[in-house]
Amino acid sequence: MNQVDRALLDDFRDYLVVEKRLSQSTISVYLREIGIYLTFLRNQKVGCETVNVDQITGYLSQRASLGSLSKRTQAKNISCLKSFHRFLCDSRIRNDNPVELLDVPKLPFTVPKAAGYDQIDQLLDSIDGLGDELLAVRDRAMFELIYSCGLRVSEACSLKIEDYRGQEKVVRIIGKGDKERLVPLGDIAATNIENYLKHARPQLSGNHIHEKALFVGRRGASLSRALVWKRFKQYCERLGIEAKVHTLRHSFATHLLRGGADLRSVQELLGHSDIRTTQIYTHANTDDLKNAFDRYHPESEQSESKR
Repeated sequence: MNQVDRALLDDFRDYLVVEKRLSQSTISVYLREIGIYLTFLRNQKVGCETVNVDQITGYLSQRASLGSLSKRTQAKNISCLKSFHRFLCDSRIRNDNPVELLDVPKLPFTVPKAAGYDQIDQLLDSIDGLGDELLAVRDRAMFELIYSCGLRVSEACSLKIEDYRGQEKVVRIIGKGDKERLVPLGDIAATNIENYLKHARPQLSGNHIHEKALFVGRRGASLSRALVWKRFKQYCERLGIEAKVHTLRHSFATHLLRGGADLRSVQELLGHSDIRTTQIYTHANTDDLKNAFDRYHPESEQSESKR
């Protein structure tokens, strides 16, 4: 990539940070995609200030030909391009946004999969550090916290020691767009975190006494999302459970709503800016629907109002 494109990419990064207030992980995805896009334009001898919708379509077709991209990935690529060309318009590099003319692939509606109460207990109780006692204490505290507070993995990884307020039993979370929220902490999670801070973290941090991250690895450094994903996957595979770390967040929301929590409170706890995102969790799963049918429909053998 030449210096002109590099400078443009740097300006776009600033735009995403200051104007859009996106998370660092989202910014990294956008910059990677736009870097590929700029290289394509350079090879085609086309400038981003003059590229048209047909040429952009050609770029997207080339990207798709490199592998079987899901509709979700295709939609994300178009979203990246829209943001970039919106930045070009805001910066007065060009007057129009040709990407607005493109159709974004419609994504199928999917209800987030939540685990049952017993499955959550089974999974969390099975955490043993994969043979490492210190990591067992850390992992149990971390995954209990993610479930208890409904955290995103990125939020858990970015937690500082000062964000945990043990006496108040709350955790300070910096979510998407640097939005701050305080989330109550359950007794089980609080007990595990206290145990981790007392017995495991001092030994894990070693000489890295100035490391502020709440959760650290063997060398005392903060944890990456990839490492957390890997650890969780290993625990699930041993139990024969198909789940991802985000399943803990889905389960948190689903269990709250099943218990009678109101939608607005769940929205605040999850850190959703739009309540429509939270409403996804109100769609009952198959078991809920079957239970409702069995109990209330007059043609069900188990119905209380059987015909």
